[in-house]
Amino acid sequence: MSARYAIRHELEFRYDAPVRGSVMTLFLSPVRDRRQQLHSFSIETDPGGAVFEFRGPFGNRGHFFDRPGTHRALRIVARSRVEVSPAGENAAGTGSCSWETLASAIRTPQLWLMLQPSRFAQPSSAALGQFVAARGIEKRDDVLESIRALLGRVYETFEFSPGITAADSPIEHILETGRGVCQDYAHVMISVLRGWGVPSRYVSGYLGPDGSLTSTNESHAWVECWLPGFGWCGFDPANNCVCDERHVRAAVGRDYADVPPVRGVFRGSANSALGTRVKVVRDGPDGIEQ
Repeated sequence: MSARYAIRHELEFRYDAPVRGSVMTLFLSPVRDRRQQLHSFSIETDPGGAVFEFRGPFGNRGHFFDRPGTHRALRIVARSRVEVSPAGENAAGTGSCSWETLASAIRTPQLWLMLQPSRFAQPSSAALGQFVAARGIEKRDDVLESIRALLGRVYETFEFSPGITAADSPIEHILETGRGVCQDYAHVMISVLRGWGVPSRYVSGYLGPDGSLTSTNESHAWVECWLPGFGWCGFDPANNCVCDERHVRAAVGRDYADVPPVRGVFRGSANSALGTRVKVVRDGPDGIEQ
């Protein structure tokens, strides 16, 4: 059964001195595809002005704007209504795949790109090698069996601890401390999988309400692996589960650096602080509190 959500994502930049303008790029819109229907999406800003849409290099729908003029705060509110259908039976949950079949099926530049090192996904990291050896993580005979075993091992190894790492923390931080958040879990899992030859990409988005899941009412991140005959299959290492209708996808990339929810610059000499508030609710007759 499909699930409908209303999402409100607010970001507020505050500056300790007046700035002369801000330019921002956003990846906040849920994707439209065969499993996700985007019923509505809007962005409001204060100071106000035009917001422009673009298509990113990984096919993501992004937005950008320029706010010239002096201001000491910039507020952005994105509102979405989206419907997500169940994934159904697929390779992520029940299938199997040999390593030979996978290797012979990887024929496009897009898939090869998701096997290469990227800013936060480093298959050759010395710390990652030590982690894999210490935890006894290794490829099994079947690709899906290997992915599912890795999913559980990442989940049970690390402690979910908001504030321990930053958005730009390398994987060495969570590997050394054993603590991090969803993007850290995703970067570790992607790094191992790319080292094994599994095309893997980073997904940013949201989680629908469920008391058993980590990161509801926050932005969330997980992993998708490409498997022959099934395409991209989602795995959530922060929750040790296969992705389903609770996972609302917003953007995909090699890692967090490709698809941060917001990235920008300002003109002036000031320090900035970003506050974020996210609310995800089941969408009903009255929708979400605005």
